[in-house]
Amino acid sequence: MANGWVPDGAVQDQIDDTVRDAVSFARMRMPAGPSADNCDECGEPIPARRREAFLGVRTCVACQGERDKWPAFSGINRRGSKDSQLR
Repeated sequence: MANGWVPDGAVQDQIDDTVRDAVSFARMRMPAGPSADNCDECGEPIPARRREAFLGVRTCVACQGERDKWPAFSGINRRGSKDSQLR
């Protein structure tokens, strides 16, 4: 289905790009390397079971919970409407 000047499949291309960007961002945020013994934010010891369960962990449970409260991904606007471009 064509939408004006947009070629066929353009909407699906936008969806695919959005999903690809979200996966790339999630992979980028995954911890890598050795786990820390103490939390990078508060300095409290990180339990051994957490370090084993999540390789590369850098924060304790409490600090990670605080981090998770705030959205980290604002996304890329691909809709192209005039109002959404003003943000």
